Amino acid sequence: MPRAKGGFKTRRRRKKILRKARGYYGGRSKLFRVASEAVDHALLHAYDDRKNKKRDFRRLWIIRINAAARAAGLTYSRFMQGLKTAGIILDRRALAELAVSNITQFNQLAESVKQQTA
Repeated sequence: MPRAKGGFKTRRRRKKILRKARGYYGGRSKLFRVASEAVDHALLHAYDDRKNKKRDFRRLWIIRINAAARAAGLTYSRFMQGLKTAGIILDRRALAELAVSNITQFNQLAESVKQQTA
C-alpha cells in the first residue's frame, strides 16, 4: 500500500499555521514544525494578555484616581468610601478620565466626599 502524504487537507492545515507565523524570525515563519510551536506559544500569550490588559488598566485607573484624590486632600480608600456613602455611582474608568481631563469636576466630587465624611 503506498504512503499517503495528506494532499489537500494537510496543505490547507499547514498553510493556516504558516499564515499566522508571517513576520516571525527565520525558520519560525518558514518551517511548519517550528512555526507551529511558535504560533501555539503566541496564541497562549495572546490569551493571557487579554486577561492581563484588564488588570493593567484597572491598576492605572486606581493610580490616577489616587493621585488626584491626594491632591484634593484625601486618600484613595477614603475617596472611594465617600463616593459609596454619598450614593455617587461612577466606575474607576470614568473617575480616572475625570482626574486626567477635567480636574475641576473631580475636585467637586472630592469636596462632596469630604462633606459626607465630616
